[in-house]
Amino acid sequence: MTPRTAQLFGAVLALLGVMLGAFGAHVLKPRLLANGTLDGWQTAVHYQFFHALALLALSRQLGRGPAVCWLVGVLFFSGSLYILTTNPGQVWAGPVTPLGGLLFIAGWIWFIVDRARAKE
Repeated sequence: MTPRTAQLFGAVLALLGVMLGAFGAHVLKPRLLANGTLDGWQTAVHYQFFHALALLALSRQLGRGPAVCWLVGVLFFSGSLYILTTNPGQVWAGPVTPLGGLLFIAGWIWFIVDRARAKE
């Protein structure tokens, strides 16, 4: 993944994070409170933002592996939480969340190993 592509994905994820955060806070809040899932929605937004910012900030040092892990991690982790918080009956999404978390972890380990091996 090129730095430009990582920056593009990071910017899109950040934009969507702002939009989804506002949507949750203003439109979905009554439903999320009624379901008891507001914290889950906020967790999804936070993790999406953390990894969007990581893609933006680390794009020049980032290899393809960590970037793909973080992107797919956002889709699995945050995406499944968005589904579960708005429709708790979608139990199939529950097992997807930890897979996204594992992808986040794998991406960070991969990034650390890549940087430790770098000759710069």
